[in-house]
Amino acid sequence: MSAKRSASKKPLAHHRILLSNDDGILAPGFKVLQRIARTLSDDVWVVAPETEQSAASHALSLHAPIRVRKVAPRKFAVNGTPTDCVFVAFNKVMKDNPPTLVLSGVNRGENLGDEATYSGTVAAAMEGTLLGVPSIALSLSWTRDRVLNWATAERWAPKVIVKLMKIGWPEGVLMNVNFPAIAPGNVQGIMATRQGQHEMTDIVDERVDLRNNHYLWLYKTRRSSGGRTGTDLHALEQNCIAVTPFHLDLTHQPTLKKLRAILE
Repeated sequence: MSAKRSASKKPLAHHRILLSNDDGILAPGFKVLQRIARTLSDDVWVVAPETEQSAASHALSLHAPIRVRKVAPRKFAVNGTPTDCVFVAFNKVMKDNPPTLVLSGVNRGENLGDEATYSGTVAAAMEGTLLGVPSIALSLSWTRDRVLNWATAERWAPKVIVKLMKIGWPEGVLMNVNFPAIAPGNVQGIMATRQGQHEMTDIVDERVDLRNNHYLWLYKTRRSSGGRTGTDLHALEQNCIAVTPFHLDLTHQPTLKKLRAILE
């Protein structure tokens, strides 16, 4: 069978897929994402951070130069944030023929609830969405002893991506997908969820270096992982994959309506 006919049997063969992440171009989960993408299309491009950028959120580097290193054909490393990577991909690396789908991940650890606002994985998908392309963030939860079942993401992600692309979604919306910390065969299904909310404790650990200079470590720890029914937190507790649509329009419509009634 010819390569062309073989490629045509892939579910998203007509798509040019851009891959990025926040764990860095050498991260194990990013290797998983590349294998996932190549089951969908032969036109796969990689533009990812040189080093880990976890919790970078939607930061864009405006006060430092960006350096792009070609690793291999259609594969580039960027000394910047996940947002920088997607921005550079659209406006430089792939400028003449931009991607039609952006996949970000697979993140080492879940991006659930309000914690997703810190996520560089989600931010890469946000940037793709702002640039007008369907974008999906993918993250894998881990067990208490930090075991990651990468096979779960690798087996289920293609099914989820194909389903989502068939359904479609409006402009200004991105998909945030989280896989539970279990073996592939134990996944109980796919749930459409809303964003949950963690109970968090903020920690600022002050220390002193060998030169007697004070410095801080910032950390957040969860007091509770319980999630209300219908949330992404609850879905993972039920051993399901959580698919949450995020809207980039941050306007709270009920409050806006009240303000208009009062101010106008």
